[in-house]
Parts: sequence; C-alpha cells; structure tokens
Amino acid sequence: MKKLLLATIGAGAVAAAAPALGADLARRAPPAPYTKAPPAVVATVYDWSGFYIGANAGGGSSRNCWGLVGGGGEGCNSASGAAVGGQLGYRMQMSNFVFGVEAQGDWADFSGSNRNLLNPAITDRSRINDFGLFTGQVGYAFNNVLGYVKGGAAVVGDKYNTFNTATGAQLSSANTTRWGATVGAGVEYGISQNLSLGVEYDHIFLDNKNLNFTTMAGAMPTTRNIGQDADIGLVRLNYRFGGPGPGFGLMH
Repeated sequence: MKKLLLATIGAGAVAAAAPALGADLARRAPPAPYTKAPPAVVATVYDWSGFYIGANAGGGSSRNCWGLVGGGGEGCNSASGAAVGGQLGYRMQMSNFVFGVEAQGDWADFSGSNRNLLNPAITDRSRINDFGLFTGQVGYAFNNVLGYVKGGAAVVGDKYNTFNTATGAQLSSANTTRWGATVGAGVEYGISQNLSLGVEYDHIFLDNKNLNFTTMAGAMPTTRNIGQDADIGLVRLNYRFGGPGPGFGLMH
C-alpha cells in the first residue's frame, strides 16, 4: 500500500507539471535586436570631358647647329632658359579613354652661344623667343589620374646674332619663324572636378633652314643654314568648364 501510494503521488506530480512545460515550449523566443545595415561604399568617377583653359611654366633647351652656305660648319650651341604661357583645349572621355585637342602658346627665353669654328673672332648666338604647339591627345584615365601622349604641329620664333668675340659688338642678325612637328607625354591629377595639375614633356623637331643675315653697313651679307630642335618640360594647371558631364556618376 505504501508503494502504491508513492506511485500515485508521483504520477500526479508528472501530470501537473506537463501543461506548464508545454506552455514554456510553445512560447516564442524574443526577436533579435534590429541592426542597421552598413552604408554601401560609394566611389566617385572623375570625368575629364569638356573645354578647359590653363597656364603653364617651366623651361627647356634647344640645340642649334650653324653652317655657312658654301663655307662649312660653324659649330653648335645649346640654348636654354625659362618658358611661361597658357593652353586651351577640349577633351572627350569614353570609358577610361580620353581624346582631346589643344592649342598652346609660350613666351620663352632660350639663349646660348658658341665660338665660330671657321672664325674664332666671331661668336654665334641662338635664341628662341616663343613657341606654339597645336596637338591631338590620346590618354587613359585611372579615375582622377590621367596619363596621355600628344603630337602635332609646332611653330617657333627664333633670333640669331653674330658678335665680335673680343668687343661684343653685333656683326649680323636674322629673325625667322619656323614650323615643325612635336611629340610629348604628360600626367595630370584632378584636384577637384574642375581643377587639375600636371607635368608634361615635349620635343620639337625642326628642319634645317637657310637664313639671310642682315649685316652691319659695309659688310658682305651672309647666308647660313641652321638646324634646330628643342626639349621642353612644363608644369600645367588647368580649369575645366562646367560640372560633371555624362560620364560622371556613382559606382557602388
């Protein structure tokens, strides 16, 4: 009887606890706290398209080889100095490729001299006073960094003089404007969507040219053949007109 009584009490306890356990199991777990998703990473795509105007400054040098027509070579000199000027152009960007045209004009002070090999009593002096470049460009943009090559036509304003080596008195002179070709390359960095800073190197090819030198009264006029080329390095600052063009946008 004692064992039966204990079994009956145990069964009753189990029966009483079952509904409570079932209620606990049926109760839903509380929801997890809400966490806001992190914002998407947004990258700005720089646009190089549009008209621009700018200024440049730097320096360069030219190599000038003189020859007296009918008389032989007179020697070569290197004329070097500073340059400052401006440029304007237009660029169009297609994907990462950038195409453009540009006109550039600079005042220059490239000057150099050498002792005349045919007559050491004479000193020959060469000078570039100004130059202009009219070029097309092809470049590749890494967002706001643009690397490009350029090529086209060049025009140079030259002045040549001969002097008495001992006294410095001018003996003869010639002025000329000569046309040639140019190639170059540069890198430009977009500081803002409208402002960019860059560096550029240009080489100018110029053919030999016969020049008639005007001489002092009583002296025989002379004709000289002068060959010339030039190398120029510039720092450039450009301002592009307008806001972001069709190529500007956001990339997620």
